[in-house]
Amino acid sequence: MRIKDLHVHFPIREGLLLHHHATVKAVNGLSFALDRGDVFGLVGESGCGKTTLGRAVVGLAPITDGEIYFNDQCIVGLSGRAAYERARHIQLIFQDPYSSLHPRKTVCDLVGVGLKLHGLAEGYQIDEQVLAMLKRVGFGLEHLYRYAHEFSGGQRQRIALARALILHPQLLILDEPTSALDVSVQAQILNLLKELQRDFNLTYLFISHDLGVVRYMSNRIGVMYLGNMVETGSTREVFQLAQHPYTRVLLSSLPSLDPDTPHHGILLEGDPPTPIDPPPGCPFASRCPIVRDRCRIDKPVLKQRGENSTHLAACHFPYTV
Repeated sequence: MRIKDLHVHFPIREGLLLHHHATVKAVNGLSFALDRGDVFGLVGESGCGKTTLGRAVVGLAPITDGEIYFNDQCIVGLSGRAAYERARHIQLIFQDPYSSLHPRKTVCDLVGVGLKLHGLAEGYQIDEQVLAMLKRVGFGLEHLYRYAHEFSGGQRQRIALARALILHPQLLILDEPTSALDVSVQAQILNLLKELQRDFNLTYLFISHDLGVVRYMSNRIGVMYLGNMVETGSTREVFQLAQHPYTRVLLSSLPSLDPDTPHHGILLEGDPPTPIDPPPGCPFASRCPIVRDRCRIDKPVLKQRGENSTHLAACHFPYTV
């Protein structure tokens, strides 16, 4: 998948005549690419546009401008049968396992609905394929006709995984799939995701605010801030050779497991700018510890800043070590 200069804006309308008052620029000119078999971790604080990006890829958020290519075909503005085909090959796992499953449908209906919609199976074939997929995520025959409220959060997320995987997608977008789960359950789901990615040859876009989880899961990482991609590269490069000041701030916030090791976190002053008509220049300029005059005027572009062509940063004055 290739995303080029993607913009997702939401108008704010006020008054009885709903006049256009302002614009929320949730995603503001974002570009990156996923190769087949990648696990691309997308990190950033709440409100930076991570979830909006995932929803835009699957057609659940309006795209204002830009292009998204999947298998070299543009998937922006699809409708009808073409949209069905996109849904079959690109699946989204939602953050909340409690609200993403219909409470009045059994597990068999929840997991098998995709087979019905796409005409891939009927009758007992659906039950057989659903059962096979449920077994793959750790369930059995006794779970087939239960309802979602009978399961824990981790079990519900396994059901959501089965529902997505039964269509044999090529790309799975995981929107903070473990943030609502207990730590021990998180580890089980993450290990299951690794097994499924290997067994089904899947490509993951893994959205999270937890750097530890992203480091464990991903081979490549992208860092977002205020709707912009500010740094991207391999997991090792981003963690060991971070160039953008915001990436350095995120990494410094990671707690140490050694109680004798002093914590040297970088404290930011102020709040993030509003995505409603953000100011010109670098989106991080108002909070950056090394900001200069140029940063407030000229918006940096994402480009190679070091020797490695795969490590990109959007900063006029990146760190070099």
